[in-house]
Parts: sequence; C-alpha cells; structure tokens
Amino acid sequence: MSALKILVIPGSLRTGSLNAKLAAVAAHVLAQQGAETTPISLSDFPLPIYDGDLQAKSGVPKHAVNLKRMMSAHHGVLIVTPEYNSSVPALLKNAIDWVSRVQDVHEARGQVFRDRVFAIASASGGRLGGSRALAAVRLILSAWDASVIQDQLALPFAEDAYDEMDRLKNAADADALKAMARQLIDVSQRMM
Repeated sequence: MSALKILVIPGSLRTGSLNAKLAAVAAHVLAQQGAETTPISLSDFPLPIYDGDLQAKSGVPKHAVNLKRMMSAHHGVLIVTPEYNSSVPALLKNAIDWVSRVQDVHEARGQVFRDRVFAIASASGGRLGGSRALAAVRLILSAWDASVIQDQLALPFAEDAYDEMDRLKNAADADALKAMARQLIDVSQRMM
C-alpha cells in the first residue's frame, strides 16, 4: 500500500503566525504517527479575490488549479486557521472558493473536497482558541460534503502554549493534537 499523504495548510501568512507554528507542530505529530506530510503556504498560491465575472472572462487562475491538484495528491488535509472577527480569514475562504471552481475532466465540481478527509485546528491568543473559526470552516467544508473528522483542536492562549523546543507544554493540548492526528490518519486510511 502507498504511504498515507497528508497536506498541511496554515490559513495565515503573518510572520510569527501562531497558526503556522501549530501547523508545523501538527505536521511533526502526523509524521511521528506514520503519515507523509506536505506543509505548504498559501503564499505559494496567490489568488485574486473570487469574482464570478473574472472567472467567466479569464477562467480559473493557475494557482487555484495547482492548489486543487496538490490537495488531490493527498489522502487527507489538515487546515490550521486563525480566527478573524469570529470567523474564517479571507485568505483561507478565498482559497477554498477558488479551489471549488476547479473541475477536471470526468470530475464533478468540488469533487476534491468529497474524495479526502479533512481535519481542522486553530490557535489563538484568546481563551476560545479560535473555536468560532473552526465552526465556520467545518460549515464551509460540509457544504461540499467533505468528510471532516470530529476531533479538532482549538488552542487557547497560544503565545504561551509552547516550550523552548516548540512542543506543546500542556499535556491536554498535546493529547488533543495526537488524538486529532490519529483520527485523521485512521479515517484517511479507510478511504484510501
């Protein structure tokens, strides 16, 4: 059987992003549990704000096609999102909007979301850990009938969540991350 491949997407480009840091830790945990991980940055897939008129005039941008194909090459996807104004940041929502418009031959629109398993996580400086953004991401992915695992991680007070080796200090947080990673791997393997 081929190696299980998990794509890790942080939904933030900010220098020192708490979510990029959590994505890196999660990729390490997934690798420790036997998954082949591919961390990416959405900065490598720059996209204009979604506009149906732009799509009708110019088609789907090549970076949206490339991001969709990157997702298609993996069995599972972990999205680690910040919370902006109690919801999903525009960067992540826009990437999902464009990817949902990519349709290869002999494929239904949005098939990339239905054919793989998703996990979601968030890190925040606040006490809710980005949980409202997680609810919004789950809703967006569910609209495409994506399989989003039940376990998720909302990491509160994330500025102080790591030790000097960039490991999660709180045992409950580390256990929640491991459980989410295990569930993502297990469900992805069943769908292979």
